[in-house]
Amino acid sequence: MNCLKLLKKSVIDSQLYVSLMGTVFAVFFMFEQNTFRFPSVLLIFITYFSGYLYTKYQNTKYFYKILLLNIVAGIVSACLIIFNHNEIRLVKWFVIVVLGLLYNSFFLEAYIRKIPLLKVFYVGLVWALVNCWLTVPEFNFPIFFISFFFVSALVLPFDIRDMKSDTVQTFPKLIGVQNTKYLAYIFVFLACLLAVFYLKIEFAVCFFLSSIFTYILIYFSKNSNKDSYFSFWVETCSGLPFLFLIIYLYLKF
Repeated sequence: MNCLKLLKKSVIDSQLYVSLMGTVFAVFFMFEQNTFRFPSVLLIFITYFSGYLYTKYQNTKYFYKILLLNIVAGIVSACLIIFNHNEIRLVKWFVIVVLGLLYNSFFLEAYIRKIPLLKVFYVGLVWALVNCWLTVPEFNFPIFFISFFFVSALVLPFDIRDMKSDTVQTFPKLIGVQNTKYLAYIFVFLACLLAVFYLKIEFAVCFFLSSIFTYILIYFSKNSNKDSYFSFWVETCSGLPFLFLIIYLYLKF
């Protein structure tokens, strides 16, 4: 039990896990587009990790330490881009970072997190831009919409979890839990449909299998579930396409 608590605190509560899942979700599309490069993977992980740390700790006594860590992470990220990519990649990364700051920064009078119903789509937008714009030479619309719909669907169960504590209007509070699940089903279906038509066959199959597990986890989402149901199991859904891809490659070779 103590090991589980330590694991939760050091991996999940530290924002390490969600950052890792976001990174491997991007890696899945990098493999599909043949754009995989380790510096890009490291850049994405650092960006996600520093961003989620900033969001979690900005109203705590640790804020200035986290801010310093973010500055260091920003310098490291800029160096990774300058020495391994080009100035266009630096501009793309900067735009994504700014969008992340606009999502939830206490020094802004009105940030995105305060706008009713927008959080779901905004998180989907930022993750989608990482997958379809940051790591590829040209903006990839199919990957954008696949990522956008899939990630937006994964945010909805978290709204179900937080529906009693959220101070802004969310989908579960507006249309109810069951209708929120229906909306998530639609988003996953759209993402899966696009994946089938636009991704290479083996990647489409991996995404389809991930969608099945995602449907199951959405179905059993409820406000009374333990936090680990969402912060681990639902969060894992974004890493499933890459996991299934690894299994496919292992079986193939």
